[in-house]
Amino acid sequence: MIAGVFIEGNFLCWIYLAGGVLALAYAAEIARSLHFWKQLPETVIPAGFKPGTAIAVVIPARNEAANIGACLESLLRQEYPPDLLEIIVVDDFSSDATPELVRQCTDPRVRLLELKNEPQPGGLIAYKKKALETGIAAASGALIVTTDADCVLPPLWLNTLAFLFEKRSAAFIAGPVSFFEEKNLLERFQSLDYLGMMVLTGAAIQRGNPHLANGANLAYPKNIFEAIGGFSGTDHLASGDDMLLLQKIATHHAHQVRFAKSAKALVLTHAKETLSEFLSQRLRWASKSAAFRNVGLLWTLGVVFALCWGILLSALFAPFFGVGVLGLFTMLFGIKAVADYALLSVACRYFGRVDLLRYFWPAQFLHTTYIAFIGLASLFYKRYVWKGRPVR
Repeated sequence: MIAGVFIEGNFLCWIYLAGGVLALAYAAEIARSLHFWKQLPETVIPAGFKPGTAIAVVIPARNEAANIGACLESLLRQEYPPDLLEIIVVDDFSSDATPELVRQCTDPRVRLLELKNEPQPGGLIAYKKKALETGIAAASGALIVTTDADCVLPPLWLNTLAFLFEKRSAAFIAGPVSFFEEKNLLERFQSLDYLGMMVLTGAAIQRGNPHLANGANLAYPKNIFEAIGGFSGTDHLASGDDMLLLQKIATHHAHQVRFAKSAKALVLTHAKETLSEFLSQRLRWASKSAAFRNVGLLWTLGVVFALCWGILLSALFAPFFGVGVLGLFTMLFGIKAVADYALLSVACRYFGRVDLLRYFWPAQFLHTTYIAFIGLASLFYKRYVWKGRPVR
């Protein structure tokens, strides 16, 4: 009996030790990211800056009739020289009025291409990448800028990206993305999550280990895209037009990856309205993790995944094994919560969304649960539905 208690107590000590190391590794990674975010210089456009780069904004669009008008309007309001700007919308077999709405735009800077008029390779899966490649091939601009058809772009967005390209020798520019007009807890949770990811994105670039990017706010020279073979090697995956492209470009130009740390470059879009849409999106994102080659990123993902499962399992078993396991849950969840609040408070203050912090605690429970289950599901489910298509 005494031996059994000793073994059980000894085992619990080892579990505490392992959990503590895991939680502290997570907190240390957050602290390191905040350090590099603080070091990351602001992207400030100096007075009198006059861009001289021809830019092509490429927008893949599928069934975006409800959003494409606002997107184009915000692009046409850019404070960028009109003669240096072209906007190419590539319609991806829309079944709604998306292409008709683009045709109604009479501004000569706007062009419509349709994938249905392009030759399609057999077994095509990566339709978004195909749409981007089609637009890039037709572009005359030296700098390719990509966004999504459901985004709204701030007036100085292109000036900011052009400044980084011209004055900071950028070979790849990642910009911030956030949600707006949230209506419920799920959407506010997504906003918190996204803002935290923006800080982590900028910090990783500043520390010389770029691995995060969002396709709604990207820029890269056309000649570099062509030199690395575009999306070849990743076109077996429907997703990955952002992070996997960054991975390829960083292989050759790691010291020329930049982050647009500026509220003037913040691209806005809407969060997923339903839980099923949100889970489908995150499963799609998680599905490309098998193609990651960045050891640091894989380590971080592993730590986050293991910590979230440690929290959930300790909560699950606490009623059966008593105070000892409840203490483990408190330790793991407490360390994660402190680290996450430190990250999100910095992110919310920088991007002017302090109002979101009042939803931190329910968001913390949502974040822990979704990371654990989506991470697990991604190991088994390689097929999902994206914009009405079954893909993998």
